Formats: sequence, structure tokens, C-alpha cells
Amino acid sequence: MFTKEEAYAKISDLVERFSLQIDSYKKSDYNETLTRQDFINPFFKALGWDIDNSQGNAEAYREVIHEDKLRIGSATKAPDYSFRLPGGKRLFFVEAKKPSVAVKDDIVPAYQVRRYGWSAKLPISLITDFEELAVYDCTKKPKPDDKASTARIKYITYNKYLEEFDFIWDTFSKASVLKGSFDKFIVSDTYKKGTTTVDKEFLASLDEWRILLAQNIALRNQNFTEDELNFVVQQTLDRIIFLRIAEDRGVEGYGELKDTLTKSKEEGAFYKQLFTLFKEADSKYNSGLFDFKKDKLSANVIIDNKVIKTIISELYYPVSPYEFSVLGVEILGSAYEQFLGKQIKLSAGHKAIIEEKPEVRKAGGVYYTPQYIVDYIVQNTVGKLTESKTPEQVAQLKIVDPACGSGSFLIGAYKYLLNWHLEFYKPEFIKHSETAADTNTNTKTREAAIKQRNKLPLTPEGNLTTALKKQILLNNIYGVDIDTQAVEVTKLSLLLKCMEGETGSSINAVMRFGERVLPTLDDNIKSGNSLIDVDFYGNELFEEEIKIKPYNWQKGFPNVFNIKKTSKNQDFKNQYNKVKHLMDETIDLIDKYTLKEPELSYGILRGFDIVIGNPPYGAILSKDTEIYLRQKYSVANYQLDTYNLFIERGLKLLRTNGLLGYIIPSAWVASAYDNKFRRYIAEESSIKNFVVSNKQTFKDATVETCILILENTAPTKRFIVERWDLEQTENYNIELKQINAANNYVFPVYANKSNTLVVDKIKKVKTKLNDIADVVWGAKIYENGKGTPPQKGDESKTKKFHSPQKTKTTHRPLIGGSEINRYQLNWKNGYVNYGKWLAAPRNPHWFEGERIVVREVTSKGIIQATYLNGDYVFSNSVDGIKMKSATINIRFLLGLINSKLISFYHLNTSPNAFKGTFPKMLLQDLRELPIPIISSNNKSLHDEIVQLAETMLQLNKEKQQATTPDKLDQLKTRIQYTDDKINKLVYQLYGLSEEEIGIVEG
Repeated sequence: MFTKEEAYAKISDLVERFSLQIDSYKKSDYNETLTRQDFINPFFKALGWDIDNSQGNAEAYREVIHEDKLRIGSATKAPDYSFRLPGGKRLFFVEAKKPSVAVKDDIVPAYQVRRYGWSAKLPISLITDFEELAVYDCTKKPKPDDKASTARIKYITYNKYLEEFDFIWDTFSKASVLKGSFDKFIVSDTYKKGTTTVDKEFLASLDEWRILLAQNIALRNQNFTEDELNFVVQQTLDRIIFLRIAEDRGVEGYGELKDTLTKSKEEGAFYKQLFTLFKEADSKYNSGLFDFKKDKLSANVIIDNKVIKTIISELYYPVSPYEFSVLGVEILGSAYEQFLGKQIKLSAGHKAIIEEKPEVRKAGGVYYTPQYIVDYIVQNTVGKLTESKTPEQVAQLKIVDPACGSGSFLIGAYKYLLNWHLEFYKPEFIKHSETAADTNTNTKTREAAIKQRNKLPLTPEGNLTTALKKQILLNNIYGVDIDTQAVEVTKLSLLLKCMEGETGSSINAVMRFGERVLPTLDDNIKSGNSLIDVDFYGNELFEEEIKIKPYNWQKGFPNVFNIKKTSKNQDFKNQYNKVKHLMDETIDLIDKYTLKEPELSYGILRGFDIVIGNPPYGAILSKDTEIYLRQKYSVANYQLDTYNLFIERGLKLLRTNGLLGYIIPSAWVASAYDNKFRRYIAEESSIKNFVVSNKQTFKDATVETCILILENTAPTKRFIVERWDLEQTENYNIELKQINAANNYVFPVYANKSNTLVVDKIKKVKTKLNDIADVVWGAKIYENGKGTPPQKGDESKTKKFHSPQKTKTTHRPLIGGSEINRYQLNWKNGYVNYGKWLAAPRNPHWFEGERIVVREVTSKGIIQATYLNGDYVFSNSVDGIKMKSATINIRFLLGLINSKLISFYHLNTSPNAFKGTFPKMLLQDLRELPIPIISSNNKSLHDEIVQLAETMLQLNKEKQQATTPDKLDQLKTRIQYTDDKINKLVYQLYGLSEEEIGIVEG
């Protein structure tokens, strides 16, 4: 690798040579191949990249991949160079041109390179003919008629390379990339507003194609039910997309799908010709995707030519912005996850309409798990259990996602295993490759080296063989989902991942041995309800059971849960039957019983090694389902949610010492309703990793999440919490003894060790706010079906009960959370028509007399509260507090709630304090605040805080009315001084030391 100074000298030589003979280089007969050899390769070689693969790495391990170009019309089928980090992660593409091409103005190469980069979800890519170098922002969707300058963020000519050398070196040299400068460049210069990611765009395309197919198939096939229509539409789309991807990857002949449009023009003929391709694919791929023994519908479906032509035309250059040769399976999965959130419904007139599934509406949308979350969970589960193992041992691992959705976690696990096997065989492959290539070795030695290399399950290029990739998939990867469409998408994604790296020649080689290219995944990925067993069934099959889809894990995966009877000994049989009965009820007991007799072996397979995923939450449950789940699961609490049931189910699916890795909502760590769940986690598993974060995990979702890695073994004394803040990561230990009955099994994971010591001291105050005051959620104005008479749903849209002025006797002033600040009310003069017609009007006494109102959404974790004594109705973005007795002055409580100490306590005890965009102080958080009892010992502190809180109310009132900057500054200074005095008195009240005060102030 060259130093920066050496690189400068090398590029200087290239610039000088090019300038001396520029006229000859710009002639049309000086082609692209020569340009690459003479200038482009040496240019990037000077920047430290192993362009020539001088290290002798196999194809799978090269730093720079050179693509073979196959021209179809004006489209190039693959980028010329792909620059990668160690491990294979792509950084950027480079398209090479000859100097006679006008890189600055030609729209075709610009569109090509942006299409590659956008499809691969790369931030930038480059075009160069050495004479010119153009850097493109690939986060913006490319269009065929875009100007060459569109999304171009840097343009340099060869005679400016030396002037711009610092930029070139700092951004694109290998040394700088490894130090992170490339990452800094893309963050600062890309991801601008208005970008459309490829997964979102592909989702939009999927939605359009689904509507086209659904409406046409419903029209032409009047006998189809909703389920049949959903099935045929999904299968048709999946098959077309699979074959189109196979074309761009060189596995199928390019344009075969498009060719079906050029044959018979008879109506309906396009689909018939397409179906012929599907039948041929079945004989080649052996994938359930093309299994027409199971699919009895697709062969006879009628679809208009126009519909098929529209979909297929939009999948090809130049109309299509997608380059499927570089479009990753993970990107497809992201689009498909959203796609699965909708379903096709039939109207009374048999017209197809697309609508969100009920559970998606309830959850507010579908949220695809970010790749970094998938990678973390896979690394800490699959990664841990593959350490120091052989391929034979790894082949025994059973990995399952019990709510697999579009398959993102299973793709992550499969990808990890593929890379693990590649890394395992890499040293041997390179050693024998180098020996075989060494010209100084004799013929026999070279032949022996080649023979040894060929024994490895790798292709001559150093990739995993098709057979090994299939074997890994079938041995290791399992999944279940209640949604049949999700199961099919998961299979599609896994099969596409399995097919990555295959070529037409590799597939033909497989088929020559009488094999088909892909495995069927029917025994690995199944549709069913992971939480509900077949004991849900009654004597008669009814509609709810069909929708619920009870599923038995032992029968579904007999190779994972299997007992072989080999004994005639009756006593042993009795013990066996006891275990089998327990196994049917609670799988986690399998390993706790040992069936050992010297001459007997019952061969109990112990369950899964790894359970991973993002289990659903907020599911819509029927009454019968809820009753069943409450009886079946020990963690079922007052507020039933499915994600905690999936934890219990997941642990019971594991063998002893197996690992579970989930991302779930984090509200359970302190919620009053989740004490059973917390106790179960603490007592029934060993916590290996616990990640909390104030990053927003799911875009457009405000739910706060945590990552749990649990081991199915006895609890350990402590566990590590990783706290991912926006700028840094902090790790600290939590002692398990802190999670106990006296503390309601609350998990103190939002506080590091020093913070925890302060929190524990505050908790020594046993009186809660709920003991001395009533706390209520504000009035809810609108909700369909609520109120008297019941609201119809349009009231919310028209703001029926809101008014800008008082025109009725029932109109009362209305305040929301945004109108509340510390010690201050900023009423916006709005009114509400108050009465029983509101969705939840609350008891009217809450809207009169002395009370504290607390804004639900905090300001960066700082609690906002003020005092009211007047005719104000507060909405459900506000919580209200009324004293139960006069023992404690309400202004004392106001000063306490607005103090730094209480905000500190909330930030370190409640997951609601980290709600992404909307951190909150919820009703339960308020009720659980520790409030000191007032006695003769602290009465003076109480009285002084009362006086200071009254001063704060007055000062903030004057601040609202201040008219001059000088007056405003004076008031701000006094407010700060008074606020500090309250904080000091509160610290004294709770008995904090100087060191502890420093922690809170920090």
C-alpha cells in the first residue's frame, strides 16, 4: 500500500502521461479496456486498493470485484468495479468509460451508475474515464431522463487531480476508508431531504402491481374467494420477481420474461406464456414457489394481457430504476415487510380493494427492523454458539424465528452462517491455491494442492458450493408465522439468498447431476400460530379456529422435537410417558429430566438452540383467545400483550443453554402491569445482554425498544446493560438482587451504577404520590363509538366539539400539553363543548378547584408542571393531580415535581422517558413518584418550598407580561435563582450528599 506522498507521485505521473497524448486517447479506437489497464486501474492502485488481486485472494475475498460486462442494448448489466471492505461489505461502485465519452454531459452512464448505487442502497458511486471523475449521490431515485448533472456532488477533470488530491485521498483511499473518513463524507454530503430509498420505491411498485393484478383477477375470475385471490396475486408477483432477479444475476437468460409479451397477442395469452416459464422453473429450481402440485389455482387463472405487459415492462431497463443484480435480499425484505401489512378484500360486487390489516391499523403501521439491530442479535446468538466449533457441529444448530414476517432475522442468521463457513475454509483454500499457483513447485506438488483444494466445499473461485448453501439452509434455518403470505415471502427471500453468487454455468453443473438448484423449504418455514397449540380446538371446527391457526411445535418440527421409544421396561416407560406429557405442556422441562438407564436410550432431541426475532405486540385478540393465553402463559398480566408471551414461548422452545435474542418494547421494565413478566425474566433465564437506547429504532414509530439476549439456564448474579445514546455507548452492571419483590421486580436498566445509587436513595422514601394525591388522565375528546350518543368517527375530522370562542354555556376553556410549561400556563384561548358526548369526559370536579397539571410529553426528559385554580378542562395530553388531604400544601408538591431531582429520578427509572421523538411522563410514572412525609423535622423545608413555588408562579406570570428586553432579562435571572434554591432544598429533603447532588446536576 502506498503512502499519501507516494500516491501523489503515482497519480502525478498518470496525469502527465495522459496530458502528453490526450488526443490519441480520445480517439474512438482507444477503448474502455485499454483505459482501465492504462489509467483507471493504476489510479485506484495508487490509492491503496488491490486492483490486481496481488494478494491472491479467491473471488469471495477480493477487495475489488471486476464485473464481466454483458451489454443488452444500451444497458450495462453489471458495474465495472465494486469496492469492498474486508468481509465483503460494498462501499461504492465505479463505472469505467473511454475518454471519448463525455462523462460530464452523457446521461446514459450517469443513469447507469446511479441505478446500480441506488438499487444496492449505496450512498455514492463514481464514473470515470480518467479524463473526468464524477461522484454521484445514489440516495436519490434515478430517472432515465435525468440530466447528467442530477445528483452529481463532485466533478473533477484530470488536470485538477493534484489540486484536489487531499479530497481524493481522504475520501477514496483504502487507508482513509479504514479510518472512517469515507463515512464522514457520505454523512455530510448525502442523505439530503427528498431522497427516496430503493426499498420504499420497490414497495410502491409492489403495491401498484398488486392492485393491478387483484382488480383484474377478481374481475376475470368471479369464483375466487378472498383467500384464493390473495394467494394467486402473491404467488404470481413472487414468481415474476424471482425470475427477473435470476435474469439480472445471469442465472436465467436476460429478457426471457419480456419475450413472453412478443408471442401470441390473443387475450390472456401473455399469462399463459408466463405460466409456461413458471412450469420450467419448477423443474429447474425445486422451490415451493413453483410447486404446482400444491397450487391448483394458478394454472387456470385468467389475466388480461395489458396487466401482465404493464408489470413486466416496468421491470426492465430503461423504465425500471432497479438493477436486480445488486439489489440485496435485505432490501427486498424491507419492502415486502410493508407489503405484507395490507390485504386484498372483496366488495359485495366482487371488486378487489386493498386495505391495511386490522392489527397493522392498531399498531399504526409496519415497522421493519433496522439491519444493525438484526446484526447485533445474530452476532450475540448465532455468533456465540458458532465460536470454536467445526462445520459438523455448526450443522447441528437449530435456529428459529417464531414470528418470521418477511424473514429479516432468518436472512441475517443464514447470511452469518454462510460467512462463517467461508471464513472457516478460507485459510485452507488460499494455502492450496497459492501452492498450486507457485511456479517454483513441481507438477506433483501443484496437483496435490489442487486436489486438496477441490476437497473443500468451495467452487474454484472460492465461493461456497450450491450443495453446501442448500445444506446450511435446510439444517439450520426454521421459521413460523401466522400469515401465509409472510411464510411465502420468507421462503422467497431465503431462496434468493441461497442463489446469490450462482451463475448459469454453476446451475447447469448442478442439473447435470440430476439435482435441482434450490431446496424446498416446506419443512423449515411453516404457517401457524406460535402461541396457540392445537389444544385450542374444540369438538367442532369454527371460523375463529381457522383464523387463529393453532400450531403444534413438536409435530411441526419432528426433527427438532423427537422422542424415539426403544424400551420394553414398564417402569422406564412410565417415566418416559411422564416426561412426554410434561413436554407437551411445557417444552422447557425436557432437559430437566434425564432418562438414563445403562441399556436404554430414548434419544430426546432437546429443542432449538437459538430463538431470534422481533415478536409482534399490540395484537387484536378475541375473547376466546385471550382466555386461552391467560391460562397457558404464566407471564400474562392485567394488560395482555403478545411480545411477553413470545418471550415465554421462546424460552420454552430452547434446549438448556440455548439463546434467545429479541427486540421488544421496553415499557415492561417498570410498568405496574408487567411485574409477572419481569419476575419470569429474572428467575427463569440468565440475562446475557440487555440493550436500551434513546435512538429511534423504527422510523415513524414512537415506541421505545430494548434488546434482550437470554440464555435458557439458571440466572446469574449480574448482567451487563448496554446503553446506546445518540453519540456514545455506555456499559454498566446490574445486580440481579436489585430486581426483587420489594421493588416490584422493576429492572433499573436506565441508570448506570452511580445513578442507581442515587435512585436507590430516593426510593428509600416509601410514600408514593398516589398515597397522598389522586392522579387522573385528562378528558379524551374524540373516539369512534364512545360518548353519549356514540361518536360516529367524523367528529374528530371536523373538530366538532372544539371552538375558538365561547358561544354556548357548555363551552369551557380547554388546555393541551403544549400549553403547559414549568410554573406557567400559555392558554391559546381555545374552548371545548364539554359534556357526556365526549369520548371520555372524566369527572367534572377535575376541572375546577386547586390542582396541578403535568404535560405528558416531557421536554428532553424535563418534567413540565404548573398550578391551576379555575375553570379549565385539560385534555388527554395532560395529567391532573388533586391532593387527598391538606397535610401537604399543593405548591410544595408543584416545586417537588418541577425539581431537577424528580426529572432525574424519572429519566433513570422509566422507559417512557425515552420514547424516541416523544419522551413521556405517563400516569403510572406520576403515581409511583416517591414523596417525603412531612413531619416536624422537615416542616421548615416544606414551608420554604411552598413559598418559593409561589414565587416561581408569580415570576413566570410577570415574564409573560414583560414588554422590554431589560425587564425580561431581570425576570429570567430571578427565575433561575429561585429555581436553584428549590433544587437545593429538595436535595436536602431527600438527604443527598454533595457527590450525589453532582451526579443529579450532571
